[in-house]
Amino acid sequence: MKLIVGLGNPGSEYASTRHNIGFMVVDRLANELSNGLVRWDRDDKKNVLTTRIGDVLLVKPQTFMNKSGYAVKTLIDYVKATPQDLWVIHDDIDLPLGKIRIRRGGGSAGHNGVSSIIEQVKTDDFLRFRMGIGRGKESTGRQMDKKLHHRWVIAFVLSHFRQREAGELRKLIKYGAQAVEIALTNGVDRAMNRFN
Repeated sequence: MKLIVGLGNPGSEYASTRHNIGFMVVDRLANELSNGLVRWDRDDKKNVLTTRIGDVLLVKPQTFMNKSGYAVKTLIDYVKATPQDLWVIHDDIDLPLGKIRIRRGGGSAGHNGVSSIIEQVKTDDFLRFRMGIGRGKESTGRQMDKKLHHRWVIAFVLSHFRQREAGELRKLIKYGAQAVEIALTNGVDRAMNRFN
């Protein structure tokens, strides 16, 4: 079984923020794989929303981003999966809006949700679908205070997409779901060749 986890924060106030692109892509994927007949099941003990389609379990952790690893680890243990069965869809501030990168392993690049998963599953050997959410305009001068930079990053990832970004956002969600579908049906290498 493949566990495909979209990362995001629960709650309507976060629904359309940049940090929630993982939720958006997994929602689109669920609709496409189920022909629009998706039903999300809530499991409060595991802190997840899930829907199963064949041998694919789509997951939206409900622990908030920084503790995503707790929900993922609980679910991996419950379904007796391995970290190699885990695919994670998440935002990437270092990629321009609309870009997708697929990779297995590596560090978290400062993404707290990915860091939490690595910490809990005790390995970085899982597949990531990195969705570019673009960086806004940022002062990158040498004098920029690290605390100011950290606050700016938090504010940016929790910001809503601008109206002028709506077209790129729709394409990112569409192609993000396509990338996962291609990886499922034709293999990860084929998806990498097309989207990386």
